[in-house]
Amino acid sequence: MRHVVSALAAALGSFFHPRMLILVIWPLLVATVLWLGVAIFFWGGWVSSLTGMLQSTSMQQWLEQGFMAVAAHYLIGILLALLLFPAIYVTALLITATFGMPAMVNHVAKKHYPELEVKKGGSFTGSLWNALIATFVYCAGWVITLPLWLISPFALVLPIALMAYLNQRLFRYDALYEHASGEEYGLLIGRISGRLYLLGAISGLLQLIPLVGFLLPVYVGLAFTHLCLSELKALRAGAVS
Repeated sequence: MRHVVSALAAALGSFFHPRMLILVIWPLLVATVLWLGVAIFFWGGWVSSLTGMLQSTSMQQWLEQGFMAVAAHYLIGILLALLLFPAIYVTALLITATFGMPAMVNHVAKKHYPELEVKKGGSFTGSLWNALIATFVYCAGWVITLPLWLISPFALVLPIALMAYLNQRLFRYDALYEHASGEEYGLLIGRISGRLYLLGAISGLLQLIPLVGFLLPVYVGLAFTHLCLSELKALRAGAVS
C-alpha cells in the first residue's frame, strides 16, 4: 500500500507540468469528437434498436400507452447519451496510454530516475497490441457480467474490478517498455501484480467522480509510471546486491 500511495503522491507533483496538462486536453478532445461523430451517424439506429428490444419484453403493453410511449423515447435517448460518457472516457484512456505515455515516461524518468538504464525490452507495436488485448478483455468482461450489474453488490464491485484490470494492463507495459528488458518486465509484473491491481482499483474509484474523471487518464498514467519505474529501480538494486 505504501508504494501505491507514494506513486499517487508523486504523480500529483508531476501532473501540473505544462507538458502534462497539454496531454490532458488533446486525447479528450479527439475522443469526444470521434464519439459525437459516431453518434450523429448512428443515433437513429441505436434508438430504434433499443426501442425494439424493450418492445420485445414484458414491458411492451406498458410502453404502448400514450404518455409512456413518449417518455420511453426520451428515456432511451438519455440512456444513450449517458453511455457516451464512459465510451469517451475509455477512448481517451486508450489514446493517452498509447500515444501519451512516451512523453510521460520521458518526463518522469528524466526528473526522478535519470540513472535508470534504458534497455528497450518492448516497442510501440507491442504497446498497440497490448492496448487491443486490454480493450477486448475489458469489453468482453463488461458484456458478460452486464446481467450481474442489476444485483446491487455486483453493481458496485464489477465496474471497479473491470477498470482495475484495464488500467493496470494498459499502463504497465507503456510505463516499462523503454527502460526494462523483456526478462525484467516479466519478473516485475509477477512481483508487483498486487500493487498494480490496487493502483488500478484506486484509479477506477477516482474515475467514477463526475467530470473530474475526464481529467484523470494522464494522472493515472503518471502514477503507474512512478510505481513501475521505482519498482524497476528496486529490482535492479536487488539484483546487484
